[in-house]
Amino acid sequence: MAMAGQPGFFDLSDRYEALSAACDPLERLAAVVDFELFRGSLVAALRRGPRNKGGRPPFDPVLMFKILVLQALYSLSDEATELQIKDRLSFQRFLGVELEGTVPDATTVWLFRERLVKAKAIDRLFARFDAVLKDRGYLAMGGQIIDATVVPAPKQRNTQEEKIAIKEGRIPEEWKPAKIRQKDRDARWSIKYTKAKVREGADPKAAKPVDLAIPMFGYKNHIGIDRVHGLIRTWDASAANAHDGARLPDLISKENTASGVWADTAYRSKKNEAFLARGMFTSNIHQKRLPRRPLPERIARANAKRSKVRAAVEHVFAGQKHRMGLVVRTVGIASARIKIGMANLVYNFQRLA
Repeated sequence: MAMAGQPGFFDLSDRYEALSAACDPLERLAAVVDFELFRGSLVAALRRGPRNKGGRPPFDPVLMFKILVLQALYSLSDEATELQIKDRLSFQRFLGVELEGTVPDATTVWLFRERLVKAKAIDRLFARFDAVLKDRGYLAMGGQIIDATVVPAPKQRNTQEEKIAIKEGRIPEEWKPAKIRQKDRDARWSIKYTKAKVREGADPKAAKPVDLAIPMFGYKNHIGIDRVHGLIRTWDASAANAHDGARLPDLISKENTASGVWADTAYRSKKNEAFLARGMFTSNIHQKRLPRRPLPERIARANAKRSKVRAAVEHVFAGQKHRMGLVVRTVGIASARIKIGMANLVYNFQRLA
């Protein structure tokens, strides 16, 4: 019998039922994705020598992996993750943690992720789930759509001399080891161009479109999705200033059942067109406007037709940025890669669910 003020078994059961009635998305995710299928890859990545006697036994690797899933879903820092697991019943049920059970602290979560970083495990984890998708009949079909987006990271406050040293691949001489650990020397600035919105009440025909240049700092998420299911099939991560077009050969999947490839003008180059032709792919990459010349009507119509297909990849980025709140809080490209890779993997979890 529960003491006064303490929740009893039936109280907890009733609260879980209320969560289910409210369509807890984590319950749906756990029902669709068998997280045990990642155990082999995780154990291989975390393999270590014999443990000394004494000390607390390590947490289950699948439990720790599911914590990274929660971080990707809700854009949580390590400290916020620890707090939310202790606070939220939906998180505890998803993880299989009892109300009075031990919860991994922020440092444990950080150490687990760092071990996956060192083992370069994210590619194997992503490939493992992609194989499951194929086994379930979600084959890559209908061609593929390639694109990239900037993933923001905390801006660095560096002096001009420090910026020059970082660009040259050097560590500023005055930086002490503690400061070096806190400074992200891999993230870069990039410019995003977007059209300005027409003012309310203004004639849209008379108003001239204006390009807005928005500076952004961080990394880039390069992805390739299949046209039929909209699942991410290939991906890569880089600094924000990396050229999108140079990544196209790495993102093209030979497993897609159709030959069509869609991408924006950043991917149009003689080198990429030759690459696609050699691989027997059909290029549906947007054509560029020649300098100081209007785009011919025929090409404009063709680009508009391609845009209707290519728009599907923007839905992926919108889901990651707005629903998942994707940002990189870690330091360095290796850690950013696992953050971005987990976001891509978790997007596929949600897409399947």
